Amino acid sequence: MTPVKVQSGNSPLILGQPHGGTYVPDDIQPLLNENGQGLADTDWHISKLYEGLVEDVTVVEATFHRYVIDANRDPAGASLYPGQNTTSLCPTTDFDGKPIWRDGHEPDAPETERRRLLFHAPYHDALANEVTRVKDIHGYAILFDCHSIRSDIPFLFEGTLPVFNTGTNNSETCDAAIEKTIVDVCLVAKPHSHVLNGRFKGGWTTRHYGKPSDSVHAIQMELAQRSYMHEMPPWDYAPERAAELRPHLKNMLSGLKEMNPSLLANS
Repeated sequence: MTPVKVQSGNSPLILGQPHGGTYVPDDIQPLLNENGQGLADTDWHISKLYEGLVEDVTVVEATFHRYVIDANRDPAGASLYPGQNTTSLCPTTDFDGKPIWRDGHEPDAPETERRRLLFHAPYHDALANEVTRVKDIHGYAILFDCHSIRSDIPFLFEGTLPVFNTGTNNSETCDAAIEKTIVDVCLVAKPHSHVLNGRFKGGWTTRHYGKPSDSVHAIQMELAQRSYMHEMPPWDYAPERAAELRPHLKNMLSGLKEMNPSLLANS
């Protein structure tokens, strides 16, 4: 299976989807323990949730599971959130802090590098190419990184996560007009709660690509999964919940796609 799927559009907007894939290669799958083989930490149904919301957008989607290697982590292995619990480039635990590999089969440095070359690098090569292509067309590009996570994970954060968790690394990864476009939708998306740069400030993708001074803007949306699915196995999609959420996501994406570039610095 190819590690990345690309749907190229001609608008300024790119959707990144690094964590929706469930593919685990045959040589890796047996190394996962029973807990790991459940693939619990998937951004379940993320492509379905965003499908068809706006036309002519680019979508870059990883097909491999984050337990193989995490496409939203620094390839050098640096932590995104120093001092806080998180998972690594090749995770050794799930989001609850429980081991995911059979004893003695955790990926070592050479194995991590092998997976980086096979999976992480192709995903980001594709994403970087699309950012460049879109920027060449419009003079700027907007990357909206699509994520979701269970609402309650004590290992990672206290309490229940808001529905909309917008991350711009403290307003560094995109122009203020882009951040405001998303926050304004969140403010009226009742009864859904929201936070800007809370527990999730934007992962490596957002921080790596988001360079407003170079006319590339990036923003991460981490959705609490209760807003569109059931947060327990078999992780079913909840159409009635999704139908309430999707109009708000459409408003966000439409606002970004149709934004007047004169509002953006350096564009």
